[in-house]
Amino acid sequence: MTWTLAIGERCYSSWSLRGWLLFDAFGLPVETVHAPLYTEDFARVLADFSPARTVPAAKLGDTVIWDSLALAEELASRHPDAGHWPVEPKLRAAARSMAAEMHSGFTALRSHCAMNLHTAYRDVPVPAGVQADLDRIERLWSQADGWLFGSYCAADAFFAPVAMRIAGHDLPVSTQARTYVRKHLEHPSLRRWAALGRATDPVLAEYDRDWPQTAWPEA
Repeated sequence: MTWTLAIGERCYSSWSLRGWLLFDAFGLPVETVHAPLYTEDFARVLADFSPARTVPAAKLGDTVIWDSLALAEELASRHPDAGHWPVEPKLRAAARSMAAEMHSGFTALRSHCAMNLHTAYRDVPVPAGVQADLDRIERLWSQADGWLFGSYCAADAFFAPVAMRIAGHDLPVSTQARTYVRKHLEHPSLRRWAALGRATDPVLAEYDRDWPQTAWPEA
């Protein structure tokens, strides 16, 4: 039996990206259904994933998971060899803590720089709250030698949309952080997600900003 995953538009739904990476980047089969953002069809699609109200929402038989962090833990429990979390207990604890912080934090960055894989910007102003988020992200990423914990894990999946925000808004970060962002841009699963989104997603005016546009950085 294969999981079914409800997602929003790939170019914009950062939470959907996290959920999908928890399958695709770890070699787990999943079928996706599109819940169009900001439409009446959104609730209609999610009715099949009750009691979920947001995306991503995953379903396997009569089991429903409607939170990305819960999804990471459930998939790790059901597929212990997939590699969602580091094996070493200290690293696993740190990875879970970082994913949880991403799950609930960095609201200034999220509000100011929405994920938008259709359009990239330059000369983006960086308010104090966004800079504070970037400083914290830099500290968390400072241990990265390649991926955060050696091999790609769920913590990397959770930070993928952050990397896309930094890349798509040319935000001021260190060389080490840019190297980590580049790892995401080059990741096969993320490249596939972005290509599908750009080929099929409509442009949503809700995500347009008045900043100068530039070409998306190539992987």
